Amino acid sequence: MENKSCFHCGDDCGNHPITFQEKSFCCNGCKTVFEIFNKNDLTCYYDLQKSPGAIPKEIEGKYDFLSQGNIIEKLTEFRSDDLEIATLYIPHIHCSSCIWILENLNKLNPHISDSQVNFGKKTVRVSYNPKATDLKSVVTLLSGIGYEPYISLDDFKAGKQHINRTLIYKLGVAGFAFGNIMFLSFPEYFEINEYWLEQYKHMFRWLMFALSIPVVFYAAQDYFISAYKGLKAKLLNIDVPIALGISVLFIRSTIEISFDIGSGFFDSLSGLVFFLLAGKFFQQKTYDFLSFERDYKSYFPIAITKIEKDGSENAIQVYDIKKGDRLLIRNEELIPVDGILINGRGKIDYSFVTGESQPVTKQSGDKLFAGGKQTSGIIELEAIKSVEQSYLTQLWSNDVFSKNKEDGFTNITNNISKHFTIAIITIAVIATTYWLFTDASKAMNVFTAVLIIACPCAIALSAPFTFGNLLRIFGKLKFYVKNASVIEQLAHINTVIFDKTGTITSNQQSNAEYEGISLSDSESLVLKNSLRGSNHPLSRTLYNILDEHNIITLDCFEEHIGKGIEAKHDDINLKVGSASFVGNVEQTSTLNTTVHVSSNNVYKGKFTFYNSYRKGVSKLFNQLKKHFDLVILSGDNEGERENLKKLLPAKTKLIFDQKPDDKLEFIRYHQSEGAKVLMIGDGLNDAGALAQSNVGIAISEDVNVFSPACDAILDASKFKQLYRYIMASKSAINIIKWSFVLSFVYNVIGLYFAVTGQLAPVVAAILMPLSSISIVIFTTVCTNIIGRKLK
Repeated sequence: MENKSCFHCGDDCGNHPITFQEKSFCCNGCKTVFEIFNKNDLTCYYDLQKSPGAIPKEIEGKYDFLSQGNIIEKLTEFRSDDLEIATLYIPHIHCSSCIWILENLNKLNPHISDSQVNFGKKTVRVSYNPKATDLKSVVTLLSGIGYEPYISLDDFKAGKQHINRTLIYKLGVAGFAFGNIMFLSFPEYFEINEYWLEQYKHMFRWLMFALSIPVVFYAAQDYFISAYKGLKAKLLNIDVPIALGISVLFIRSTIEISFDIGSGFFDSLSGLVFFLLAGKFFQQKTYDFLSFERDYKSYFPIAITKIEKDGSENAIQVYDIKKGDRLLIRNEELIPVDGILINGRGKIDYSFVTGESQPVTKQSGDKLFAGGKQTSGIIELEAIKSVEQSYLTQLWSNDVFSKNKEDGFTNITNNISKHFTIAIITIAVIATTYWLFTDASKAMNVFTAVLIIACPCAIALSAPFTFGNLLRIFGKLKFYVKNASVIEQLAHINTVIFDKTGTITSNQQSNAEYEGISLSDSESLVLKNSLRGSNHPLSRTLYNILDEHNIITLDCFEEHIGKGIEAKHDDINLKVGSASFVGNVEQTSTLNTTVHVSSNNVYKGKFTFYNSYRKGVSKLFNQLKKHFDLVILSGDNEGERENLKKLLPAKTKLIFDQKPDDKLEFIRYHQSEGAKVLMIGDGLNDAGALAQSNVGIAISEDVNVFSPACDAILDASKFKQLYRYIMASKSAINIIKWSFVLSFVYNVIGLYFAVTGQLAPVVAAILMPLSSISIVIFTTVCTNIIGRKLK
């Protein structure tokens, strides 16, 4: 009996093959992979090559270097006992089918917990369990299913230096063919009937046919592949009508020269592909420019505390961190750079990196990764590399943190263009049918011209270029927005909610007075070091006011969000926070914010704060009241009510004594009533409220304490500009709508000439990229005008 080969990997199935749908498999693993592809209409994967699931001979042993610890260290962005994360550059990502396969790697390898594709950057971020699999296995798996990662050993980075020149080559081939075909077509264009034309015209036509072959089967192959994959995945993408038009032109032209009916449309065909690729090249270059601006120039306005050699503490910008710097990380503060824990007890929350909150305990000498958040007191670490700012952008922009907010939110492009392709194909078929009965010679021209002229590229480009350019402009003005979707949702808000302390008040200008039993030197020392570990606005203010003390390591530190701090050193157990938290039974009403202190359960006294509101608060609220419902949602007592009534518009709701959970529930209730909520907070106590809101903005005042919960970070110095940023977002929506109008007008005019047979396909091919370019120019100019007004 002849042994059969596995349908998936090509290995010998042995004497007992597993049979499924009349196909043989060597193991249940290969059968499972086939079932996944078959269930999702992705069996076209097997058309790529025979037994594509096999490890190609040329890559056997190719990735052995990925077993070396020093190389794995360079390629992974996060490592722990149970989890490793690596981002790999995969040049072959090109359609929705690719995304589906790569985001379901866990079905091919159960030890891969998650995989996320960034289609624009052609990367996949893979999370896996290093105890059960490794980076080499992941890369080998990707190569085995036709998605070999590009890994540069020059700098141990995945695809950072790889430049894909394929589009340039295809553009060159199409341009060369277009020029020569046009040259060969001149005699027939001018209807030269000399003897030499009659003698050579057949040769010229077959030369044009030969030149068109690489145009169709090489230069235009991406359109066919994308259309085919889209249809297999039951998606009618914008490449379907383009591929259909190219096919019709080529087949019709080949038939004409084969039967000596005419010279065909090879000039239109090559011109169509050339101008399509030229438009695509222009779009890619422009988008790459915007991405560059976004990734490397939009630095977060955050600072970190550096411990100098003399023991003094100075705040520096995170991108000024150098290898070897000693950094102070407070409670709830983000670790901006990989480092070694030097002092303190680390309890690190890596939800920023992994998407799951699972605090990890670390001891002195352990390595800490950028993106972790310290959750139990103060620690010191030594930086082992400088900050790569784009890495923080990548972490903050992780899709894990944006999925919930985008559920049920339909963006403007999908809303308008979802039926576009079906409508255009319908028009093309009706117009072609009409001309077949009226003038059959024009039918193919009409069909092709309609499909080309009505390509929805302009509609598809409007939103990305408008929002992309506005993201860049906002970044330069110190308003750092996570992604384009945030701008679109910001334009739809109707309710604005503010936290008070640290949001509309300035930490740097507030002062406090102490009233009560004097603290002993030991108690003052513990108090100062307790406040040193907290990032709460009141803690930071009080810390800066109190006298300098020696630095000590606390035996115990715990921050109760919304309540206060509890710390212990030797025989002193100190509580700092609200009256109820520290145990002050005799609460007295006060018109100011207060922080109470108790030592060993004995009430000592209170610090009374005199708030200093940010400049421009009153003007900002008066601007906002014309368009939005305004709310102050504060965790403090009602002491500031009268001051706020004088400062803010009459219709502003003032709600006090709100715990973090209360704020979240307040927002959730109003959302159920139809409110689109913008929440502005300090990023610490307000994390839940920021996450629940439609858009959450964290105010940053030289503090490294933002979280994945916020959708944008606003530098405190630009607080008074908030109204203008919101209105700029609304203007962006109007720009997109106007660009849709321009595209619609262009399509209507173009379709009229195409349907009536007055528009040649090559002219349509020239007009299509020109329309895309005009939309890009229009949106860029308009957003730049908005930017100048913001400045």
